[in-house]
Amino acid sequence: MAKKILILSGSPRRGGNSDTLCDQFLKGAAEAGHEVEKYFISAHNIGYCTGCYYCQSHDGVCCKKDDMQELMPKILAADVLVFSSPVYMYSVSAQLKAVFDRMVAKYEVIRDKELYYIMTAAENEPDTMDATLGCMRGMAACIPGSKERGILYGKGVYEKGEVLDTPYMQEAYEKGKNV
Repeated sequence: MAKKILILSGSPRRGGNSDTLCDQFLKGAAEAGHEVEKYFISAHNIGYCTGCYYCQSHDGVCCKKDDMQELMPKILAADVLVFSSPVYMYSVSAQLKAVFDRMVAKYEVIRDKELYYIMTAAENEPDTMDATLGCMRGMAACIPGSKERGILYGKGVYEKGEVLDTPYMQEAYEKGKNV
């Protein structure tokens, strides 16, 4: 059965390493017959949460009028969410974190998602991505009924395009194909 897949690309660089792996995941999932959309967060205006909780007294509507109004229905409609980010200061990018924080507006209705995580980092140490994964899993803990389905660790890639000649490309494609 075809699934609706939303890939949240948290890279600030279009065509950066994590964004490129998103494209490979998308390719595999599309070839498998799924409905797939990649949302390149940096191309949109999504402000940060100010913790005012306006949304809690306004049926999940945020006081900010920005592109999160367009993104939230996509998040709600998706069967599968793919969180993707380069590792910045041992955590997710500001772009992806802004989306995570703004998801608080609908935290009571976002549920039952299959989750995949794609991360890239220049370092290749065993614990390089621990905090980043922890941040993604923290978001998952806020989604009742969520199920972690796959993790892609793209280590040792720094310069834009460095990921192209790695096994991570095939791994991303296969993860998408096997959703």
